[in-house]
Amino acid sequence: MTILVTGANGQLGNEMRILAKESSDRYIFTDVNQVEGLQTTFLDITDFESIRKMVHAEGVDAIVNCAAWTNVDGAEDPQKYELVEKLNATAPENLARAMKEVDGLLVQISTDYVFGKEPYNTPCNEAQQGTPTGVYGQTKLLGEQKIMAVGGNYVIIRTAWLYSEFGKNFCKTMLQLTASKPQLKVVFDQAGTPTYALDLAGAIVQIIADYSHAVSVHVSKDGNAASQVEQHFKYQKSGIYHYSNEGVCSWFDFTKMIAEYSGQTSCDIQPCHSDEFPSPVKRPAYSVLDKNKIKATFGISIPYWTESLKKCILKIVK
Repeated sequence: MTILVTGANGQLGNEMRILAKESSDRYIFTDVNQVEGLQTTFLDITDFESIRKMVHAEGVDAIVNCAAWTNVDGAEDPQKYELVEKLNATAPENLARAMKEVDGLLVQISTDYVFGKEPYNTPCNEAQQGTPTGVYGQTKLLGEQKIMAVGGNYVIIRTAWLYSEFGKNFCKTMLQLTASKPQLKVVFDQAGTPTYALDLAGAIVQIIADYSHAVSVHVSKDGNAASQVEQHFKYQKSGIYHYSNEGVCSWFDFTKMIAEYSGQTSCDIQPCHSDEFPSPVKRPAYSVLDKNKIKATFGISIPYWTESLKKCILKIVK
């Protein structure tokens, strides 16, 4: 299998790089930004012809789209809307179209921000109607819809509260703040589940392995790869799935555990309401994701959030 990873220099992309070292599959890591020390191929995913050319030239079997506009507040700037929509909706559609041409698989990373307008108090499932409250969530939901409209093979994974030892994220920010400030206020009226990007990367690798097996079974039944393309191989597990670590917490609880596991016990961390930190977009008050579907479909085992947080902080501290 040849797997192309977009946004390869971000949190999830870097975790995919780590797992790729242990894989027999061939990985191509792409981004629009170059980082010293990381082998990265330039690819603008807003340009369909560029994607198409690379897919055919490299014989790409699957694309993992880790690229997106993720600045939630910045997306509310009217001058940025066209770019946000292009990155979060048009680009995934381009990738889906390119993969459909070769009967390949697109793994699209989406978000819990597709929910939020309606008050929930039970975990959100995949069939639940999306009710985004801001431009970021709206464009990510539109991206999902465009992928499904293309009609190829796809796995859309909604995740939440992503963190890792790479890039800028809540965990690393709180590590810095709890080490440098005597007191910190953190919101407790938003509940969700942190997701360690390495765990999500592992789930993606498992899904791609399942897809690869399904393709090989189809080809063996057909007798040759050419007829596979002619018959337009359909991956029966295409659909929307949810993935985060297990459990539930608030941002306040998350911060308390970050401080405890890193040994930063001198900072007085206090809970507060969201309205103490005004934002141009209303964030989901409860965006815990129901993960039964992905566990049942792919046999994926998901760690509890505190277990994964300990592992990540240990890597950062080292």
